[in-house]
Amino acid sequence: SLGVKFIWKYRHNRYQVVRTSSVMFFQTAFAFLIPEVLERLQPESGTSWFDKDMKNMWPLDYDFFYKWHWENMLDGGSLGMFMLILGIAMIFVISPTLTYFYGKRWYCSWVCGCGGLAETAGDSFRHLSDKSLRAWKIERWMIHSVLVFVVIMTAGVLYTNISGNQSIFGFQTYSLQKWYGFLIGAAFSGVVGVGFYPILGSRVWCRFGCPMAAVLGMQQRFFSRFRITTNGDQCISCGNCSTYCEMGIDVRWYAQRGQDIVRSSCVGCGVCSAVCPRGVLKLENGPVDSRKIIDIDEFGVNIKP
Repeated sequence: SLGVKFIWKYRHNRYQVVRTSSVMFFQTAFAFLIPEVLERLQPESGTSWFDKDMKNMWPLDYDFFYKWHWENMLDGGSLGMFMLILGIAMIFVISPTLTYFYGKRWYCSWVCGCGGLAETAGDSFRHLSDKSLRAWKIERWMIHSVLVFVVIMTAGVLYTNISGNQSIFGFQTYSLQKWYGFLIGAAFSGVVGVGFYPILGSRVWCRFGCPMAAVLGMQQRFFSRFRITTNGDQCISCGNCSTYCEMGIDVRWYAQRGQDIVRSSCVGCGVCSAVCPRGVLKLENGPVDSRKIIDIDEFGVNIKP
């Protein structure tokens, strides 16, 4: 119902209608219906358990490398082997390829249930997303800290799987798994990520905590063809683009200067383009070397061709 409401709100924008319909389809079919069908088609259903909801991709599925997960997939017959191969291919081949052509929007805006919930249930709070430079710095530190956490936890898991030792450098690998699952997998993504919409705006989890968004963001930032182009000559500085950006990007700052928006945090939702009264912003996929990238830091602005 929230998706239908969002589609109705942006019914005059074809991109928003198609994008929201895509999220609804993937969440209905791939997250709910297909797993149920696969469970019933598995001849030995009940003898082993593993994820069958097609999100079998690290670090989104942070327990992908857990020993019990691999054992259950290997014991799951042809379906288990398919899910194992699919998960590895998603990490190293499918996801980077899709990000190269379409940016992180292929997942964050077209597939992800968390993003879909943020944009629909959190739509009325999107204007609360802090656009300040300070918020951007905090965002980068937090989301990459979570990524480092999941990398360390996963490294510990693999070390235990290979060596059989339950500790590394004095840390119990089981404890790392447990604390990551509780602090990040439950408290951050669930309680804070959704409960803080009225305080920090929508996409709190996407901005500050999601390790999958961090990985896709780095790929988008450095080698993706996707960017949002601007026409600064037509910008009237109304501020709609910045106000409606749920990722806390000051889009107007870029639009006023006619600079392409190539930000790791941009999920390509296209709402900034939809609310622009002059058609200044366009979502494009083009040659990487034809764009201009802006980096902002405490020392000023650096424009890189």
